[in-house]
Amino acid sequence: MTSLRMLLVMTLVCGLMYPLAITGVAQILFPHQANGSLIVRNGRVLGSELIGRSLEDPRYFWPRPSATPEFPYNGSASAGSNLSPKSPVLRHMVEDRRRSLLASDPGNRKPIPTDLLTASGSGLDPHISPEAALWQVNRVARFRGLDPEQVAALVKQHVQPRQFGVLGEPRVNVLILNLRLDER
Repeated sequence: MTSLRMLLVMTLVCGLMYPLAITGVAQILFPHQANGSLIVRNGRVLGSELIGRSLEDPRYFWPRPSATPEFPYNGSASAGSNLSPKSPVLRHMVEDRRRSLLASDPGNRKPIPTDLLTASGSGLDPHISPEAALWQVNRVARFRGLDPEQVAALVKQHVQPRQFGVLGEPRVNVLILNLRLDER
């Protein structure tokens, strides 16, 4: 009988009270993040700051490749590719991406940053390195009829520093950068 009472108490505490309390605190202290960090314009959800979006239009900055099953950036199936660095399949995928990137910007002779060739561990990463964003500046500027210097300045304005000054690497949120680009 004691075990059953303990099961009931722990189920109520851990399964109901604790999740409700944490959800309430999150809604009060961090409502934007607790609701998915959604970007809303004119009452329409455009995406989340936390999940990348697949883009192939050359007028936009492209995110990292996604390795999620079924379709790119599948939020319900977050996963990396689990392919070894020595995998011929991974090498083939990287080489295909390299060819595609070079074909989209034939005059660009700078080395392609690794994050434009490989997927993140989650397959959902909305960020790229500042180098990856700057690598794409000439293509985006050419297809939009903009000055590359202005586009590069926009990229530099949207570089997010390391969290707390020490965690992670500087990064650029591709969705936010593309939205700012559209606003110009």
